[in-house]
Amino acid sequence: MKAIVFDRFGGPDVLHEADIEVPRPGPGQVRVRVKAAGLNALDGKIRAGMMEAVRPTPLPAVPGGELAGVVDALGEGVSDVQVGDEVLGWSDTGSYAQYALATTVAPKPAGLDWQHAVALPVAGETAERVLNLLGLAAGETVLMHGASGAVGTLAVQLATARGARVIATAGPANQDYLTSLGATATVYGDGLVERVQALAPDGVDAVFDLAGKGALEDSITLRGGTERIVTIADFGARQLGITFSQGSRERSTARLAALAQDAAAGKLVTTVTAHPLDRAATAQRVSDAGHVRGKLVLTVD
Repeated sequence: MKAIVFDRFGGPDVLHEADIEVPRPGPGQVRVRVKAAGLNALDGKIRAGMMEAVRPTPLPAVPGGELAGVVDALGEGVSDVQVGDEVLGWSDTGSYAQYALATTVAPKPAGLDWQHAVALPVAGETAERVLNLLGLAAGETVLMHGASGAVGTLAVQLATARGARVIATAGPANQDYLTSLGATATVYGDGLVERVQALAPDGVDAVFDLAGKGALEDSITLRGGTERIVTIADFGARQLGITFSQGSRERSTARLAALAQDAAAGKLVTTVTAHPLDRAATAQRVSDAGHVRGKLVLTVD
């Protein structure tokens, strides 16, 4: 099968196309004919070798942690999924490929296309995990740093659905985008504390940092301490006494299925920019640069 692999750590240029063996599903796994693969910032960090201390990657490796596609083979013990089912979920073997193995998948609604389906697994799980860690409730105000990406797009909507008010930061080009999702938008950078205080004179109840670009000190000022601040992007968090939330293996098929139904019904907006699989290096270069609106997706023939 055709796949994107890397044989050494480095920049996006280490990614290249290769013909590799089609994987065989083990017990509890399904094999999926991939139609779309999600691209995440973590993919670039793994490719660059930045995660080796905590998450070693045997080489050569196929990148990609999420997929949408058609089940074409079942492993032993699988009874809740059938060959031919259209699914979305998390890849066990790397999703930048024509075929991938998966253990946790949810049904894809007929009204949801592949590209928008694959925008949900990682971003949805991450957004809900952090909102739960923050204990965000109706009537509260949450500040989200760098909210125009894939996780932020869902987090803004899921927080407002809880009855919370969202103040979200992004660059000038994404102010209207955040407003369209239901947030009160403002730009990041110098003067952020004063801008947020003007928008929320009574203070903010929680902070969700998706940017990882030096916003934690301002967050501590706005919160008057480190309580109820969570980052998914700033590796210096622990030195400041702030919670760094990493990806969870406790993945809920039921919650993913519910998000997919909401997206198919138009209750949850996803925004995608698609690149063909053979342009994976270009797509990761865009991801590495930051400031992505919504989700980057690879389409697979």
